[in-house]
Amino acid sequence: MIPYSLLDLAPVCEGSTPAEAFANSLDLARHAEAQGYRRFWLAEHHNMPGIASAATSVLIGHIAGGTSTIRVGAGGVMLPNHSPLQVAEQFGTLASLYPDRIDLGLGRAPGTDQATVRALRRYYDGADAFPHDVGELLAYFGPVRPGQKVQAVPGAGMQVPVWLLGSSLFSARLAAAMGLPFAFASHFAPAMMEQALALYRHEFRPSERLSAPYAMLALNVVGAGTDAEARRLFTTMQQTFARLRRGEIGLVPPPVDDIDAHCTPAERASVDQALACSVVGDEATLRDGIAAFVARHRPDELMLTANIFDHDARLASFAMAARACASLP
Repeated sequence: MIPYSLLDLAPVCEGSTPAEAFANSLDLARHAEAQGYRRFWLAEHHNMPGIASAATSVLIGHIAGGTSTIRVGAGGVMLPNHSPLQVAEQFGTLASLYPDRIDLGLGRAPGTDQATVRALRRYYDGADAFPHDVGELLAYFGPVRPGQKVQAVPGAGMQVPVWLLGSSLFSARLAAAMGLPFAFASHFAPAMMEQALALYRHEFRPSERLSAPYAMLALNVVGAGTDAEARRLFTTMQQTFARLRRGEIGLVPPPVDDIDAHCTPAERASVDQALACSVVGDEATLRDGIAAFVARHRPDELMLTANIFDHDARLASFAMAARACASLP
């Protein structure tokens, strides 16, 4: 059985609040733990009213404190927004509170607009600084060296699991060179997935952290009692992506009966391309679709995700996805 995990954005739906989103995330994490999910990851976004996981490390602590065994982590922390020392201290603290349960995924984009980058007081100069920052962060998690002037307290010597995240070849190549596990953002940027996966596996160099390549692929999964109802639930994500392409940010919208009435043909084509790695339907459709995705791409692990407007429907969808994954050979 392939390991399966869950990516959450703490979605804030229309008519809801961040406090309700946090309560729903914890409820979802508890259900995921009971259903065999290996990890529950949260993603850093800023200046996005529909995403409440901006203070990612704080929310990870909330989720880890309310669960018992599931691994909880960042998918990911956008490293350009932070100093490596602060990230090491935060995740060293989390790993001290919840031993052997914390993951740290790192992204190289700021994950927001330039005005917000300036407000964060960290200035994104491009990808060139990312490899250096990752190396600095890994060093803080290593043993303290003689004469080392700056150390992460807590964090030093803890070897918190570090992943590189990406949607292009850059992080795939860097993860391979540094001997780190790699997670590809195929749930919203699938265009280079196959090329990145092949490059990572071909160029991988074993390290003290990882002896062989380990690749995770993200997949949107929306399940319901019928294919038609699942497709209707999926329109929440389609609307969100269409609005982002117009530069509109807002709360997570309810589903609609006809997605084509809410976006232009060009927007629909763009959204369909971005969400190409999606399985939407009833339980049989999910089982067949997930099996086909795994058979084609052979990931070492799946990261399932989906924004569904109704919380109970979201719980039911991820439960259905868990059964589908558990049935895989």
